[in-house]
Formats: sequence, C-alpha cells, structure tokens
Amino acid sequence: MSKASIIGAYNTAFGAFVKKDKATGLITDTKTYYDLLVEAGRGAIADAGLEAKDIDAIYVGSCSPGSFINQEHVAPLAAEIDPALRFKPMTRCECACASGSVALYNAVYAVEAGRARHVLVIGVEKMNLLPTPQMTHVLACSSHWPSEGSKGMSFPMLFAEYAKGYQAQYKIPTAELEQMLWTAGALCYRNGAENPLAHVRNGPVSVEEIMKLNEPDAKGKCKNMMIAAPLRLHDCSLVTDGAAALVITQTSNVSNRQRAVEIAGIGHSVERLPENVRPNMHDLMAGKDAAAKAYREAGITAADVDLAEVHDCFTINQIMSTEALGFSADGRAGYDYLDGRFTRDDRVAINLSGGLKSKGHPVGATGVSMHALIYKQLIGEPIGMAAKKADIGVAFNVGGSAVTNCVTVLKKL
Repeated sequence: MSKASIIGAYNTAFGAFVKKDKATGLITDTKTYYDLLVEAGRGAIADAGLEAKDIDAIYVGSCSPGSFINQEHVAPLAAEIDPALRFKPMTRCECACASGSVALYNAVYAVEAGRARHVLVIGVEKMNLLPTPQMTHVLACSSHWPSEGSKGMSFPMLFAEYAKGYQAQYKIPTAELEQMLWTAGALCYRNGAENPLAHVRNGPVSVEEIMKLNEPDAKGKCKNMMIAAPLRLHDCSLVTDGAAALVITQTSNVSNRQRAVEIAGIGHSVERLPENVRPNMHDLMAGKDAAAKAYREAGITAADVDLAEVHDCFTINQIMSTEALGFSADGRAGYDYLDGRFTRDDRVAINLSGGLKSKGHPVGATGVSMHALIYKQLIGEPIGMAAKKADIGVAFNVGGSAVTNCVTVLKKL
C-alpha cells in the first residue's frame, strides 16, 4: 500500500481579527471564519500546483464553530473556495484541539484506501468574537462536563493538575519548576519573533523578561498574573483566529518529489476523558503510546527526528510532550530546557514556528498548521526560522486535557 504525501500547504496569518470597543463592549469581525477557510483552501490548492477540479474530497477540522460563531455544518463552506468543488464530499472532523490532525488522518485513510486521489484538508477556528468568560466556557465543553466543566474547571486548571503531578513525581522545587516553565515559554517567543504569520511576535524572549512581568505594580497587580497555580498568564497559549490547509495524495502519485513530504507514520491514541480516573497525572501516557505507534510505522526512533512542533497549550505540556516524544528522559525535559536545548542549533529543534505560545492556537486549525509548517521546513521553504537540518519532522497535536493524542512523522522524499 502506497503511503500518503503532502504536496501543498498554506497557513493564514494568525491573530485576533476583531475590533473591540472598550466603551460599549462591541466586538466587530475583521476577518471572518468564512474568509479564513476560503483563503487557506485556495492557498493550499495553488501551492500544490493543482486546480480545484482536481480535488476529490475535503475534510475540515473545526472544534466549536457552533458556539464560537453560531455556525454548524461547516464542511460545505469549502464549496465557496471554487465552484468546481460543488458536489464533492465534504466532512467536518471534531476532536477538540486535535480536530485538525484528525481531519488529516481521515484524509489519509481515504487516500490510502484509493477512494480519493487528491484530498484537501482544512483546519479553521474563529475564537475572538466571544468575550473571555464565554470563550472559556466554550473550551470547557471539551473537558468532561459532569466532573470538570460543570464544576468550574477551566483548561488552565486541568493542566495545572498535570503540573502539580509532575512536580510531585520528580520532587522539583517550586522555584525550579517556574524557571523550567518560563524557559520553555521564552524559547517559543524567541522563535515566534521570526515567524511573519505568528499571533505574537514581541513576547518576552528571556526568563528575565518574564520575571519582570511577575512583579506587582503600585496597585498590586502584575502583567503575568497567576491563572491556575503554578501556571501564569505567560504559561498559557493564545486565543487565536486562523486557518491552515494541506493537499495530500498517494506517494505513488507524486509528480514533483522536491515539493512532497511523506506522512511516514501516524499514532492516534486516546486517553480517558475525566482526569480523575487516570492512573497518574505526571506523564502523557497516551502521548507516549501515540509516539510509539508513529515511530514504529515510520521505522524511526526519537534520535532520527530533526524538528518537532509540539502542543504547548501550556508550558507544562511542552515539557511533558518533549518527554513523550523521547527527546528527554522522564522528569528531565525541564532541566534540558534550562540547559539551553531544543533551539534551532540543537539535535532536535522544537517549535521553530513559535508554537501555540507565540504562533497562536486557533484550536481547530492548530493540527493542520503544525503539519503545514513542518512540510514547509522539509521542502526548504520555511516560514520563519529555518531548521539547521530538516529531513524528518514530527507533529504532536493534543485535544482536550491530553486526551486525544496525534503524533505524525513526516519525511522528506
């Protein structure tokens, strides 16, 4: 069976595409969900050197458009990309923040089964039309509602449980854990400063800059306030609008191998939804399982990977993801970040895009964006900071509180 390859990709700019009137509270849309979806789809088809008529099917990853923009049944919106897409099969996929990767995996299954020759995958989300409390509620609906969301548990709180479990398991002093988290966050801000599509390009690029933001002002407030101990504001990813898209085909169909990247292995592993029934809260057990599956299918080990985009929805998850992918031993990733590892010049570079921390996190688009940006690195057309070596890349996309885990190995042909 021929594997699937990516032959084209596109990433919109990420940001908060709204105007907010502080006096009235009125929020005005400046780049709509519909605009973002169409832009990404058209861009990917053009990047693949195809026409819309060449696309056989479309999969759209989107987390909560019904709540964010009052629009369900979003897959048919892809028909607005080009009239030639009318009557093509279009399907929406939803797995919280991993919706984009799951859309890609469904497209891979269609291609590998021979049901479709060229498939368009789009990830899209518009989050900033809602005030923060409503947006937080929408995201909480991707937790286990009876035991978490309905009890007021937000996602910062849920990942704070992992941070506390990790700290306790490895007996890390609080001050040292904070330094680890801030170091991981600063790395992403530095990388994102070179990404022209990033939501934030002027974030604090050093631990010292982040520490200054922790200092209270005359009113006792600080710019890096505690959200859910030990996680502060700058440990949390951004509320972002954006879209990304890919075109895939069977590797045997590839005509221009210089601009094709093979999807060499995928691992899709799902943890139990409620945190309170999991056996431990100090590592990403399903993430490790997904990585093992993806590496095994691709015939590689962690030592073969040149770059990775990991799901730093919170800085603690960046640290734990680094261990789940095998780049650090259990309990050691934080120390590796403190030692200055995982930069562009390291054996494996992490989040050259800036990650969710700087590039942004439009939840349904994130997985597709990770793959699009690694694809661009592997074909020698990097968006932002270029990898020192780019033959094999890994995307690790997470949905919910480390529930849906998607690990993809991408190889240059």
